[in-house]
Amino acid sequence: MRRKNRPALIAFAMRTLSSIKTLQKILQPLHGRKRIGFVPTMGAFHEGHLALMRQARRECDYVVVSLFVNPLQFGPKEDFAAYPRPITSDRKKAQETGVDLLWTPAAEEMYPSPYRTFIEIEEITRRWEGAVRPGHFRGVATVVAKLFQIVRPDRAYFGQKDYQQTRVIHQMVKDLHFPISIRILSTLREKDGLAMSSRNQRLSPAERAAAPILFRALQKAEALVRKGARESPPLLQEVEALIRSEPLARLDYAALCDPKFLEPLERIQKGAVLLLAVKIGSVRLIDNVLIDI
Repeated sequence: MRRKNRPALIAFAMRTLSSIKTLQKILQPLHGRKRIGFVPTMGAFHEGHLALMRQARRECDYVVVSLFVNPLQFGPKEDFAAYPRPITSDRKKAQETGVDLLWTPAAEEMYPSPYRTFIEIEEITRRWEGAVRPGHFRGVATVVAKLFQIVRPDRAYFGQKDYQQTRVIHQMVKDLHFPISIRILSTLREKDGLAMSSRNQRLSPAERAAAPILFRALQKAEALVRKGARESPPLLQEVEALIRSEPLARLDYAALCDPKFLEPLERIQKGAVLLLAVKIGSVRLIDNVLIDI
């Protein structure tokens, strides 16, 4: 019988490998016998990543973490080359967190030439990040489907900060009948409220000081709803005005949406999600809050 609350362990003998075939050979005997937890990442680990790994460690018998900076989800004007890749530090953090296997596949093996198979999730990707970053969710859905097919985990762990991405993955898992439980963990934040993100490393000191404006805007929306605000236009006007009061912040979008399908709401009747995308200097940050009434 599987133990549901396995205590955290230090993985002194964490394996690190890149080969897909080797990974599958290691995992094949575990399927059906051990609960496999999977944390897909693009590296540059921060406490948010480590929280996902720790949760997987608590809930699963064997924990796999993938580290792959996926070229398909970066647009031609985005920061693929600049994305941080501190592999030595990441390996150490994963091992200290109790990960059993760190998998670092090569792009050439993930996308063998000529590569011609992609996954599109319709409707839920047409707004917000999907509109601003054409092709982004096509790249996300394709790589996550491939990772799921290769690892075949029982549970996969993601953070709420990338809220639209979590909805895309939920839809894909449902539509394609992946036998995987998707676990979404709350966003971890710095002491001043800034959502933890690998992109935060690229903020200058002045930009870092300005970045918590996103969290303050989310807090303001929550406070307005607690006071009885329900109509979307005036609520968003307050949020946008606060963000624009920060000289280093440039608002990309603020959207009050249905939390399941991400369609914009005119009025909050049950629950909602407030999505924010803001540029602080040259660094684009996203954040969100679920609002219940």
